[in-house]
Amino acid sequence: MSTPETATLLAQLRAVRDLTNTEIQIAETRIAQARTEAVRRELSENADNARARAEAIESAVRELGAVPALVGPLLGRAAAAVKAVGEQAQPFDEALLGDLTLEHQLLDRARYIKALATTAQRPEVVDLAERLITAHSATVAWLTTVLAEEALGGPAALRHTPFQTATGTVVKLATIPVSWTARGLDRAFDVFRAAPPALGELLDRGAQLGGVAVKTLTESRDAALERAEQVTRREGAGSAADALHSFRSATGVLESRELPIDDYDELNVASAVAEIKELTDPGEVRAILAYEEGNKNRHGVVSAAQTRLAAIAQEVTGLN
Repeated sequence: MSTPETATLLAQLRAVRDLTNTEIQIAETRIAQARTEAVRRELSENADNARARAEAIESAVRELGAVPALVGPLLGRAAAAVKAVGEQAQPFDEALLGDLTLEHQLLDRARYIKALATTAQRPEVVDLAERLITAHSATVAWLTTVLAEEALGGPAALRHTPFQTATGTVVKLATIPVSWTARGLDRAFDVFRAAPPALGELLDRGAQLGGVAVKTLTESRDAALERAEQVTRREGAGSAADALHSFRSATGVLESRELPIDDYDELNVASAVAEIKELTDPGEVRAILAYEEGNKNRHGVVSAAQTRLAAIAQEVTGLN
């Protein structure tokens, strides 16, 4: 015979089961956004673990004498599909905040289920609730770290979709302060126009000279960016110069002499990793990461930089 405590417990288990099915679909859509193979594997494992949790929840529902769900998984997939479509019109951070809201709800319901199961004297459901609490606590921490990495300038563990990138750019352009002086802007554009050879001419040559022209174009662009930064800083447009420097840093076009680690090109993997671990400014870590990916692209160094960024993000959010 069902008691009021059991009825409430069943209702919460069903709710968590349906939310878990949504979580599975979201995890699968996030796999395509993984920045590295390691993150891709982690997301795949998370989706598999979520499926196992959904099965365990369904088993607990059956043990309590309820009829297994027929439409719960379908509703979960439908909800995730709607969410995925809606996210295309959202900035990246808003999409992640939506994921975080789902995980917080799952975590809070798991804690409630533990209390209900304790009252109903269902130790097997208490054990299941503790398993859910552990899993969702870890996911909340991971998503919080990814958001913090994004707030600190990235790169985050997840890539933006093209729509999210475009939306985020529009938002930033709408809110960025106008700090460039007219003279500084004119001088910066003059630098781009005067960069030898002209970009338009290089594009024409690219059709004929292939890779050589592309390389020349890239080098000319990088030199023009560096000169534009120098000009804007000399003209007193410090904010504009800083923005240019950040762009150059993020795209990996800084010169080795501009990096925050001295004689970086001379360091082996072990030495580079040791130096990266000492960095405390996320912008400096990003500069090293972008430069490394654009040059030697040593796996151990890239991994160390990403780990350091995550550690800084966790320190900022109080997760450490």
